[in-house]
Order: sequence, then structure tokens, then C-alpha cells
Amino acid sequence: MPQQQPDLPSIGPYTLANRVILAPMAGVTDRPFRQLCRRLGAGLVVSEMVTSDPSLWHTRKSRLRLDHSGEPGPRSVQIAGGDANMLAQAARLNAEQGAQIIDINMGCPAKKVCNKAAGSALLRDEPLVADILNAVVSAVEVPVTLKIRTGWCPQSINAVRIARMAEDAGIAALAVHGRTRDQRYAGQAEYDTIAQVKAAVKIPVFANGDIDSPLKAADVLDYTGADAVMIGRGAQGNPWIFREIDHYLVHGRVMTAPSLEEQAGVMRAHLEALHGFYGHTMGVRIARKHLGWYLSNRLKASPQQAKARRTVFNALKHPRDQLLFVDELFSQASPTGDAPWATDGISAA
Repeated sequence: MPQQQPDLPSIGPYTLANRVILAPMAGVTDRPFRQLCRRLGAGLVVSEMVTSDPSLWHTRKSRLRLDHSGEPGPRSVQIAGGDANMLAQAARLNAEQGAQIIDINMGCPAKKVCNKAAGSALLRDEPLVADILNAVVSAVEVPVTLKIRTGWCPQSINAVRIARMAEDAGIAALAVHGRTRDQRYAGQAEYDTIAQVKAAVKIPVFANGDIDSPLKAADVLDYTGADAVMIGRGAQGNPWIFREIDHYLVHGRVMTAPSLEEQAGVMRAHLEALHGFYGHTMGVRIARKHLGWYLSNRLKASPQQAKARRTVFNALKHPRDQLLFVDELFSQASPTGDAPWATDGISAA
């Protein structure tokens, strides 16, 4: 049975549409994916991280990451870097370009980010964290949020201290991934630290890490007391997860899975959006990883089946051939509506 729902969380003047948020993911949460996830029920979507160095914004990658045209608000843009003044400048420039929420990245575990004393590497330098938080909050009129991990390593878990610093600096909301940087994405996320953070601050707290189903989302919210869940890898190839989690939280029951017709339509529209946003050459290349995620994460192909299909799909070089692949994939569904597993009939153009 559905339970009494808590008030929806707010970030500054913006009340979220629900309690399910798309996490920022480099190379994933581009404009086509953000728009798709919002359409399928995400209460808030966050951009890929943008470098805090404006001198690099002329690159094609940065220009695309800064493109929010046609997106409804609130538009949340994540910035990354290790210099307080540069992050403050980046926050101002993004706000001037239409960002309505600025998110600071202190959670990315990637070596190329941490080696520049950015992302989760910042958690090792609490005075610098304080400087960055105060500088960015002071630089803009829009609300500022923060994404962190529980700490750098199991011996230096400091998420509660960072959370209190964030609240004192005026951070409007905080997302916590239940892993240390050392873990990267290995092992299992833990939620005890997230619960401790929630108990220590009054600002909204979003729980992140290994949330891949409506039941898991409900369990994590119940265990941590968090105000919302933030979905990262669980949305790759499965953008329906947002509406499915929201439906379960509101109604207390699992909603009907999308029909094969809808799945085909969503996949096709996603590929078309990638082709349109990036252009044919780059769009075809980027579509390959998304199709692989759909095969593995939504269509539940076995590793062997997914690999075989990816091999065929990755050989396609034209947008129309990628779209034809999707049409042929779903044309193999059985009369009973079972997912299309057979690879016969799908061939490289």
C-alpha cells in the first residue's frame, strides 16, 4: 500500500517534480539523454561536468556540453575543477548562459580528474573544499548544489564533515554517492554514511549508488531518510527507470513494463536525437554505447547475445542503418510479445 508521501524536495526556488534525479555522468548525460530522461519521468536532470577553465570552452566537446537549448527548467549544470576562483568564474559564466542551478563536482573518481586535484580528490583537502564552496555560492544568485562521495578511502570517510561545511556555506542540496573514491564503482554502495549525513544537516540530501530498481529506491529512501534518489548507471539503457521508481513511490506497486513498441520507439528516437545533436559521424559513434546499454540493461540480452548484436551494430556507419537495425531487432519479437533475442536476420549494411 502507498504510504503518506513527504513533501517534494526543493533546490532554492525550484520544487522538484518528484524524488528521482538523473545523476551527472561524463559522456552520458548529454542533451539528448537529459531530454529523454526528463520525458520519461526524471524530476531533475544534471548536465555532464563542464571544466571550470573557460579557456577550454571553445572545444567542440565543451560547446556541446554547454548546449541547453530547448530544455525546460530548472537547468542544472555541473562544474569541475580544483581552483576556487576559477570555479567561481565558471559558475558566473554558466549562470549568465542560462544555468539555473550550479552543481559542484566533488564525486568523480576518474584518474584524469583526480590527478588535477578535482572531483573526489578534493575530499582530501577540507580547507580547499570550504574555500570552493564559499567562493561559488558567493559568486552567483542561483542555488548551488554539491555532489560528493563518502570520502577518499575507508580510512578517511569525512562526508558528514563535508556536509556540514556545505550547509554552512549556503549549499542548497547535497548528493552523496555511497562509495569512497578508492572504490570507484567496485563492490557495493553503503548507505549508513548517507543516513548519517541526512541526520547531520537540514538541507535536502540525495542518495546515490547502486539504485537500479523501484524497490531498491524505496528501500534506500526508507533506510537513509534521504529526500530523493539520484540514478546514474541504472539509467543507462533504461531511461524508463525514472517513471517506474516514481510510480512505485507514489502508488506502492510496480507499474506495467513498457511495451516492445514503446521500447523500440524510444530507442529509435534516442538514436535520431544523437544523430541530430552530434552530426552523422559523431552521432553514429556515440549511439553505439547507448545501444549496447539498451541491449544489456533493458532488453536483458545474455552477454553473448549482447556482444553479438553490438558487433553488428558497431560496424554500421550511417544513421539510417542504425535505425534499420532497431526496426529489425524488434521485428523479431515473438507473437507473445517476448523480447527479441534471435540475431538471425540482423546484418551489417
